[in-house]
Order: sequence, then structure tokens, then C-alpha cells
Amino acid sequence: MNQHLRPEPVPFIDLAAQRRRLGKSVDEAVSRVIGHCQFINGPEVTKLEAELAAFSGAAHVVTCASGTDALLMVLMAKGVGRGDAVFCPSFTFCATGEAVALTGATPLFVDVDEATFNIDAASLKRGIATARKLGLKPVAVIPVDLFGQSADHDAIAAIAAEAGLFVLDDAAQAFGASYKGRRLGTFGVATATSFFPAKPLGCFGDGGAIFTDDAELAATLRSIRVHGQGSDKYDNVRLGLTGRLDTLQAAILIEKLKIFEDEIAARNEVAERYAQGLGNVVTVPRLASGCTSVWAQYTIRLPGGCDRDGFAAALKAQGIPTAIYYPKSMHQQTAYRDFPVADAGLPASESLSADVISLPMHAYLDEPTQGRIIKAVRGALST
Repeated sequence: MNQHLRPEPVPFIDLAAQRRRLGKSVDEAVSRVIGHCQFINGPEVTKLEAELAAFSGAAHVVTCASGTDALLMVLMAKGVGRGDAVFCPSFTFCATGEAVALTGATPLFVDVDEATFNIDAASLKRGIATARKLGLKPVAVIPVDLFGQSADHDAIAAIAAEAGLFVLDDAAQAFGASYKGRRLGTFGVATATSFFPAKPLGCFGDGGAIFTDDAELAATLRSIRVHGQGSDKYDNVRLGLTGRLDTLQAAILIEKLKIFEDEIAARNEVAERYAQGLGNVVTVPRLASGCTSVWAQYTIRLPGGCDRDGFAAALKAQGIPTAIYYPKSMHQQTAYRDFPVADAGLPASESLSADVISLPMHAYLDEPTQGRIIKAVRGALST
């Protein structure tokens, strides 16, 4: 009789397990905010910014309402606008290009490296040439540290310096990762991240932050996030946003940051078990030399000819969820397909969009459950 029971579902990201580990600490943090009633720019916001700066090594941290706002605020502070070209990898979440388009500038999409999923230096060079040919002014590049792994920041910085670009690092999925011994948050003119609940360090709603060593830029960002206010809130000196991080979310993040290092270590253990169990049947993610990852996603590539939908359905039938990041690269999406792409096209982005799929990944994925996932993946590929 029991053979017909559906298997117990596996969480794709287990926020409930983290919640149990944190116990009453989050409830108490929230209660303190409710008690003092400073819901906007309360003391927890200042405390969180200081702790994030200490964690990352950045001189200044400006928290904000979302990862998208983090990107947009930096572009606004740098005066990016019409006629400017900003280079973005196409294989990423839409917010990277969206923030550029919202300023009136042109996102110009470049390709990624198929092994690391991150921006391809050769395609970036071609993209800069394409922008100039189109009469656009190249001003910035937004490398994305995709799925938790840092982009090649040395290569990007060298190209940017030669072309006169500033670098805005999009670490929305990778806060906590490092490149050649330096944590993300210390590369380029600024780094943007997201605290969306599903991120490795996530709050209980939307949230984000900007990291920079530039004191003047940090001051401008603090103005922009409150409607562009100057010394007086009724003297707005520039266009701005309502871009603040709620005090409640800051209080929650302070508690989560206390266990973040341990969770990163656990995520790396999970990634290693996947690599050992699946490396001979699918293409598993590869860490570039000198990089660490926080494994925001564990994204594999299926063998050629494999029916991705059928594969996902086979796992779902066994209670194992999957996700596809991203079934369409940005240049293939309706809102962005009329923006330019680097000469020679974006074949790697298109190939990845056709065959990647992500497996459950979080710090609380125990070995027996992961063994069940690995067995199901291997079984689905052998049928």
C-alpha cells in the first residue's frame, strides 16, 4: 500500500530550517524595533551597515530597499544617462539591465564564459567596440558574480581602465564570496548586493546594500536613497528615490549575519557532495582559480539531447524541485531584445539558457536528503 505514497517533498531553499536554528533571536530583534518604533532609519540600520563594512572590508556601506535600487542608485550617483552605454552580461537576472535602462542609458549585452557563467572578457572588448560604432559613449561595466561565484575582476578592471569605464559590481547573488583573497564589496567603484529572502544572506522581504571605498559617493548615495535630500529634508538637491532599508529588515539581517560564515561553509560542503555525486553524468559548476562561492544556486548543465522539461518532471515526481535560471537570456526577452549586443553575438548565453537547471541548495541540506537528490538525478538521466 505504501508504495503509492508520494515522496516527502524536498525544499529548494529551506528558510524554515534556518528559522529554527536562529530560534528566538529574530523574534527578539523584531520586538526591539517594535518597542522603540524607529521603523525608518532606526539604530539597527546604522549597526548593520557597520557590521557589513567590517565583514566585507569596504570603507562605507549604504543599505537600501532592494538589489535593484542598489544598482540604480549608483548609476544615478555617477550621472549615467542618455547616450551612455553600460555593458551587462546577458545571462543574468533582468535587474542588471533594467537599472541601466531606467536611467535612460543603453544596456549593451555581452556574452559570458560557459564554464563559470560570468562575463567574458573578450566579449566585453567587442561590446565596447560595438558601442562606439553605434555612436554611444562607453561609461561603465556591470559584471555579475553569478550563482555565488566572483567574476574575473582583474581582467574586467584592466579592460575598464583602458576604455575609461567605471566598474559597478553586481554581487546580488554572491555577497560573502571572495576573489583572490578579497571579499566582494571591495572591487570597482561600488558593489551592489541584494538581501531578497532566497539569497545566501536574505532578510524577510526586500533589501539591498551598496559597498564602496569612496566617501563622496557614499554621501551622494545616502542623499539619493531619501529623495535626494540635502542638509534639510525639504531641500532636495538632486533627484532621488524612496530607497531605504526598513529597520525591521536590518534587525533581522544583524541576527542572520552572525551565522553567515558557518552557512557559507555548509553550502560549500553541499556543493562538494554534488560535484562528487554528479560530476560524471552532468556538467557541474567549476570554480575559477582564486575564487570562492557562496553557492546561491547549484546550476548544472544537462547532456546534449536531454529533455530538460522531462528531466524536471521526473525529479518533481519524486518530490525534488528544480528551477531554471535563466530560460531566456536578457537579449532574448521582450523588454530588452531591441537593445544592442556585442559583435559576434552571444552564443554562450543562448546555449546556457537552453540546457541549465538548478538543484536544491541551502546550508541545511543534509547528506541523506542530498543523496536522494543525486540518486534521482542519475536515475532521470539513465531512462
